[in-house]
Amino acid sequence: MKPLSRSVRRAVLVVHVAVSVGWLGLTVGLLALGITAYTCADASVTEAAYRSMKVFGDWLVIPIGLLTLISGVVLSLGTHWGLARHRWVWVKFWLTLVTLAASALALRPQINGAAASGHHPDLSLVSAPTVASSAYFFMTAISVLKPWGLTARGREYRDQRRTARKAVDGAHTHQRA
Repeated sequence: MKPLSRSVRRAVLVVHVAVSVGWLGLTVGLLALGITAYTCADASVTEAAYRSMKVFGDWLVIPIGLLTLISGVVLSLGTHWGLARHRWVWVKFWLTLVTLAASALALRPQINGAAASGHHPDLSLVSAPTVASSAYFFMTAISVLKPWGLTARGREYRDQRRTARKAVDGAHTHQRA
């Protein structure tokens, strides 16, 4: 993929940050509802919390997760970061895939089951959003800190670019002489 123009890169970055942080906030909201449902003695409150979780799960979790994944891949492929050049980008990519799959294949069915059963407290609807929120917070932190350096592929790419640059610089020096 060719590099994104500055204006396109900035627009995609804004979308990516907004939906990524939105996904974190959505999951914290699911956690609050799960804790409420699990700890509340009032069956009607538990039922209402699970029905609210179902609305979030049915309408927001997957679309926001997919938009996070797509915008992140576009950014990585359209900038110098690359998808597999830097460890932090690679880790974020795989964690996003895993958490998106877990949301689609495990969390949503759990929410749907709890909403259908009504008022039976379900600890998994506390633990799943806890794990997801931790993962999203971790991904946010590594986006800011950018730890760990280059992957083997990134080092190879850097070395190839340096070699190519030296060849171009050498040709320019030879032409001037």
